[in-house]
Amino acid sequence: MNRFSFREHVPSILVAGLSAAFGVALLQTTAALTVSIDADSVTGRSHTVALLLFVLAFVFIAIAVYVGAVVTSNTFATIIAGRTRTIALLRLIGSSAAAQRRSVAREGLLVGVIGGVLGAVLGTVLAWALVSIGEATGALPKLAYQYATPVLLVPIVGVVLTTWLASWIGSRRVLTVSPMQAIGAAGELSRDETMARRGRNAAAIVLFAVGIALLVLGVIVGLITPFGVLIGLVGGIVSFSGLVLGAHLVMPVALRVVGRAFGRSAASRLAAENAVRNPERSSRSTIGLVIGVTLVTMFAVAIGGYEQMLNAAQAADPTRYQGIQTQLNITVTVFSVLTGFSALIAAVGMVNNLSLSVLQRTRELGLLRALGFTGRQVRAMILAESAQLTTAAVVLGLILGAFYGWAGAQSLLGSIDGSSGLVVPVFPWLVIAIIVVAAIILTIVASVAPSRRATRVAPVTALAVE
Repeated sequence: MNRFSFREHVPSILVAGLSAAFGVALLQTTAALTVSIDADSVTGRSHTVALLLFVLAFVFIAIAVYVGAVVTSNTFATIIAGRTRTIALLRLIGSSAAAQRRSVAREGLLVGVIGGVLGAVLGTVLAWALVSIGEATGALPKLAYQYATPVLLVPIVGVVLTTWLASWIGSRRVLTVSPMQAIGAAGELSRDETMARRGRNAAAIVLFAVGIALLVLGVIVGLITPFGVLIGLVGGIVSFSGLVLGAHLVMPVALRVVGRAFGRSAASRLAAENAVRNPERSSRSTIGLVIGVTLVTMFAVAIGGYEQMLNAAQAADPTRYQGIQTQLNITVTVFSVLTGFSALIAAVGMVNNLSLSVLQRTRELGLLRALGFTGRQVRAMILAESAQLTTAAVVLGLILGAFYGWAGAQSLLGSIDGSSGLVVPVFPWLVIAIIVVAAIILTIVASVAPSRRATRVAPVTALAVE
């Protein structure tokens, strides 16, 4: 049985804590905004904005929990990849695969509980701070806002359960570890091996196709009622799940295209081959960033459509929507801050998985050193590999985010009175520029520190590492 290593699971606890904090703070701030809207003599007469806030709150909570689950699943899968020999040795001396997997699941449950409790405290403090700032600046009236309600258990319990489930899913590789791997080679699955898993590949394609169909249905229903966004939410989650499940089919293609832009030096060519040779490792390292970029872009595109449609509705019916601009500005600010939590969750997952990936390849790096690669060349290779992974993830995330953002805005706002019913996509160029700069910083953070540690190990010592 594996002992729980707090240090090993700090990133997973951080992800679970951020997910819970996101949900708790979102519910509390949404409740405060709703109280503020109801107390207003003008906007309180219309339930449209309050309804949209209610729907958006649960949409973003579902997104946050989903992001945390995907990132946690990939983190546990990366941890298991590094434990393969240890698990194989335990199998060799009599432990069963099922027992090892249950042990990992217990670790996931403990991570979820710790993260959920910490997140509840952090989320409450954040919500209180946001409301206090709003009151101090006059953006929110001084009213009796409630912070402790039973509904807050929804994101907390959701995070605990999804973290537990994510650890179970992420540890599925335990079932494929044989006792003989304790004395033989134990590495990542090759591209041919991942392509040969027809059941998983077919499931990924079906999920993606069904999800896109639900998104289209959500857009159509959104022309009648804003609850069409709930159908779109399910479609977005299902289609993105298909993409996550089939990332090993998508990322090698993107990485080959991106790799050609990084030159033909030995370090760049090796980086390109490393990124493509192990699709599962590459997809685990990049999917967190894909999620983060998709979320930020999606929110920026959706909020642009949100502002555009409400302004059009206000122009068509000034009396009904009088004074809505102030509430709109507050709403955009609050949701911008909270959406940053999802991006942070994804960034933590990306940095953690890339760092673990490099540290678990000490033998590979030692072999390169023994064959004549200098420490500088190894660092250049790791940086180039990280840059290729980051570039591919950013491009894919921008495309997905623009599409999901438009579909979400259309399904939520297509039925607003006074609007044309069609949301024109709004492309946030400033947000895109910020994403690119943030991606460059993430690439450096995720590659420089572990590569420096790896190159400090002598080639002979690295080759002896098990």
